[in-house]
Amino acid sequence: MIQLIVGNKGSGKTKRLIEMVNHAVKNSNGNVVCVEKGMKLTYDIDHQARLIESDAYAISGFEAFYGFLSGILAGNYDITEMFIDGTFKIGGHDYDAFGALVKKLDKLTKEGGANITFTVSCDISELPEDIKSYVV
Repeated sequence: MIQLIVGNKGSGKTKRLIEMVNHAVKNSNGNVVCVEKGMKLTYDIDHQARLIESDAYAISGFEAFYGFLSGILAGNYDITEMFIDGTFKIGGHDYDAFGALVKKLDKLTKEGGANITFTVSCDISELPEDIKSYVV
Protein backbone atom coordinates (compact mmCIF):
# COMPACT_ATOMS: atom_id res chain seq x y z
CA MET A 1 0.00 0.00 0.00
CA ILE A 2 1.21 3.47 -0.89
CA GLN A 3 0.31 6.60 1.06
CA LEU A 4 1.14 10.22 0.30
CA ILE A 5 1.27 12.90 2.98
CA VAL A 6 0.86 16.03 0.87
CA GLY A 7 1.16 19.67 1.86
CA ASN A 8 3.16 22.81 1.37
CA LYS A 9 6.31 23.57 3.36
CA GLY A 10 5.57 23.99 7.06
CA SER A 11 2.28 22.10 7.02
CA GLY A 12 3.41 19.38 9.45
CA LYS A 13 4.18 16.55 7.02
CA THR A 14 7.45 15.52 8.67
CA LYS A 15 5.96 15.67 12.16
CA ARG A 16 3.17 13.35 11.04
CA LEU A 17 5.70 11.03 9.39
CA ILE A 18 7.76 10.86 12.61
CA GLU A 19 4.65 9.88 14.56
CA MET A 20 3.85 7.21 11.96
CA VAL A 21 7.40 5.80 12.05
CA ASN A 22 7.44 5.58 15.84
CA HIS A 23 3.98 4.00 15.89
CA ALA A 24 5.05 1.45 13.26
CA VAL A 25 8.16 0.51 15.27
CA LYS A 26 5.99 -0.27 18.30
CA ASN A 27 3.29 -2.14 16.40
CA SER A 28 4.92 -3.79 13.39
CA ASN A 29 5.92 -7.43 13.27
CA GLY A 30 8.66 -6.62 10.77
CA ASN A 31 11.33 -4.05 10.02
CA VAL A 32 10.66 -0.34 9.66
CA VAL A 33 12.80 1.76 7.30
CA CYS A 34 12.94 5.54 6.98
CA VAL A 35 14.67 7.21 4.01
CA GLU A 36 15.50 10.91 4.27
CA LYS A 37 17.60 13.60 2.65
CA GLY A 38 20.05 14.80 5.27
CA MET A 39 20.24 13.40 8.77
CA LYS A 40 17.52 15.55 10.34
CA LEU A 41 15.44 12.76 11.89
CA THR A 42 18.21 10.96 13.79
CA TYR A 43 16.94 12.00 17.23
CA ASP A 44 13.23 12.08 16.36
CA ILE A 45 12.57 8.53 15.28
CA ASP A 46 12.90 5.40 17.41
CA HIS A 47 16.36 3.85 17.19
CA GLN A 48 14.82 0.53 16.12
CA ALA A 49 13.81 2.03 12.76
CA ARG A 50 16.49 1.79 10.10
CA LEU A 51 17.38 5.32 9.01
CA ILE A 52 18.88 5.68 5.53
CA GLU A 53 20.37 8.96 4.34
CA SER A 54 19.72 9.20 0.59
CA ASP A 55 22.61 11.55 -0.25
CA ALA A 56 25.08 8.73 0.40
CA TYR A 57 23.67 6.90 -2.65
CA ALA A 58 23.70 9.75 -5.23
CA ILE A 59 20.10 9.20 -6.32
CA SER A 60 19.28 11.26 -9.39
CA GLY A 61 15.73 11.19 -10.70
CA PHE A 62 12.75 9.01 -9.98
CA GLU A 63 13.96 6.04 -12.06
CA ALA A 64 17.04 5.79 -9.84
CA PHE A 65 14.82 6.37 -6.80
CA TYR A 66 12.62 3.44 -7.83
CA GLY A 67 15.67 1.20 -8.21
CA PHE A 68 16.93 2.30 -4.81
CA LEU A 69 13.62 1.63 -3.01
CA SER A 70 12.94 -1.66 -4.78
CA GLY A 71 16.49 -2.76 -3.99
CA ILE A 72 15.93 -2.09 -0.30
CA LEU A 73 12.73 -4.15 -0.40
CA ALA A 74 14.43 -6.94 -2.35
CA GLY A 75 17.32 -7.07 0.10
CA ASN A 76 15.10 -7.50 3.15
CA TYR A 77 11.80 -9.35 2.80
CA ASP A 78 10.98 -8.56 6.47
CA ILE A 79 10.32 -4.86 5.79
CA THR A 80 6.70 -4.10 6.63
CA GLU A 81 6.84 -0.29 6.61
CA MET A 82 8.93 2.17 4.63
CA PHE A 83 8.76 5.93 5.08
CA ILE A 84 10.30 8.53 2.77
CA ASP A 85 10.73 12.14 3.86
CA GLY A 86 11.56 14.88 1.38
CA THR A 87 10.48 13.01 -1.74
CA PHE A 88 11.03 15.87 -4.22
CA LYS A 89 14.36 16.77 -2.60
CA ILE A 90 15.55 13.24 -3.35
CA GLY A 91 14.01 12.50 -6.76
CA GLY A 92 13.48 15.96 -8.25
CA HIS A 93 10.35 18.00 -9.03
CA ASP A 94 9.03 15.97 -11.96
CA TYR A 95 5.40 15.31 -11.02
CA ASP A 96 4.76 12.89 -13.87
CA ALA A 97 7.88 10.86 -13.07
CA PHE A 98 6.80 10.78 -9.43
CA GLY A 99 3.39 9.52 -10.52
CA ALA A 100 5.05 6.72 -12.48
CA LEU A 101 7.16 5.84 -9.42
CA VAL A 102 4.06 5.62 -7.23
CA LYS A 103 2.27 3.34 -9.69
CA LYS A 104 5.27 1.01 -10.05
CA LEU A 105 5.77 0.83 -6.29
CA ASP A 106 2.06 0.21 -5.77
CA LYS A 107 2.29 -2.86 -8.00
CA LEU A 108 5.46 -3.99 -6.23
CA THR A 109 4.01 -3.56 -2.73
CA LYS A 110 0.85 -5.44 -3.60
CA GLU A 111 3.05 -8.41 -4.42
CA GLY A 112 5.46 -7.90 -1.50
CA GLY A 113 3.17 -6.59 1.20
CA ALA A 114 5.18 -3.58 2.44
CA ASN A 115 3.50 -0.24 3.13
CA ILE A 116 5.28 2.85 1.78
CA THR A 117 4.51 6.40 2.92
CA PHE A 118 5.94 9.51 1.23
CA THR A 119 5.96 13.13 2.33
CA VAL A 120 5.32 15.29 -0.72
CA SER A 121 5.88 19.06 -0.60
CA CYS A 122 3.34 20.53 -2.98
CA ASP A 123 -0.30 21.41 -3.24
CA ILE A 124 -2.50 18.40 -3.97
CA SER A 125 -3.69 20.13 -7.16
CA GLU A 126 -0.15 19.85 -8.59
CA LEU A 127 -0.13 16.04 -8.46
CA PRO A 128 -1.18 13.92 -11.44
CA GLU A 129 -4.85 12.93 -11.19
CA ASP A 130 -4.12 9.20 -11.19
CA ILE A 131 -2.16 9.31 -7.91
CA LYS A 132 -4.40 11.63 -5.89
CA SER A 133 -6.23 8.59 -4.52
CA TYR A 134 -3.07 7.73 -2.52
CA VAL A 135 -3.23 10.97 -0.51
CA VAL A 136 -4.05 10.52 3.19
